[in-house]
Amino acid sequence: MSFAPYLGFPGTCREAMTFYAEVFGATDLQIMSNADAPEGALPPGDDPHRVLHAQFNLGPGAPLMGSDVPPWMPSGRGSPTVYHAAPDRTRAEAVFARLSAGGTIHMPMAATFWSEAFGFLTDRFGTAWMITLAPTA
Repeated sequence: MSFAPYLGFPGTCREAMTFYAEVFGATDLQIMSNADAPEGALPPGDDPHRVLHAQFNLGPGAPLMGSDVPPWMPSGRGSPTVYHAAPDRTRAEAVFARLSAGGTIHMPMAATFWSEAFGFLTDRFGTAWMITLAPTA
């Protein structure tokens, strides 16, 4: 069993997921809009450009998924924090820099008692991220 974050966006899913796929080097980004849904599958009048589902994978069992939250769906619009363990400090710092551009840094990338590099931010799309080094054995 595994858990994967599913991000809800207020109409910015396509832009956000395209950006995230670029940051993490994913080449399998899939985006399905309402227009791609079968006839009658969605409420009448739903925006055909709204992203129904987007996803890419960073490895087996490691998807990042999201969609534009439809106005008729109660969501709380609370986005989870996404945890990313980079393979080395250079990659951790590069990912942190890209994601924090236009966003808010809550804890700058720095050494902590649990990691040589850790940072916490909210990106320009409102998604919270924890970036750290992958644990070593």
